[in-house]
Amino acid sequence: MKLKLTLLALLAGASLIAQAQTTEAPKKREEVKAEAKTAVKAGTAVEGVESSSKADTKSTKKRDDVKSDAKTAVKAGTAEKGVEASPKADTKSTEKRADVKADAKTAVKAGTATTGVEGAKK
Repeated sequence: MKLKLTLLALLAGASLIAQAQTTEAPKKREEVKAEAKTAVKAGTAVEGVESSSKADTKSTKKRDDVKSDAKTAVKAGTAEKGVEASPKADTKSTEKRADVKADAKTAVKAGTATTGVEGAKK
């Protein structure tokens, strides 16, 4: 047991010494930044670093032009792909509140209440 522990300690020490003797020091932050900057300018990726550049999404049209185009497309019913027209509000009921309550009451008594009315107080 003692022999195994001493061998393990010797191996660990030897590996630490071997690491300390490497001649190549890690790159400094400035070096890495400069390397990344040149790689971005050249359009190549740096080894071991994922590209963080975004796709070119800038439009050449003015905002007012885009808005007017969208308005006309919505009015014509031909909105572009990915553009959703704003949902229109439900039209209000023309029935009086008392009439609606009376209809609901009779539906509950008859047992033909629509969904959403189930579990209402009796």
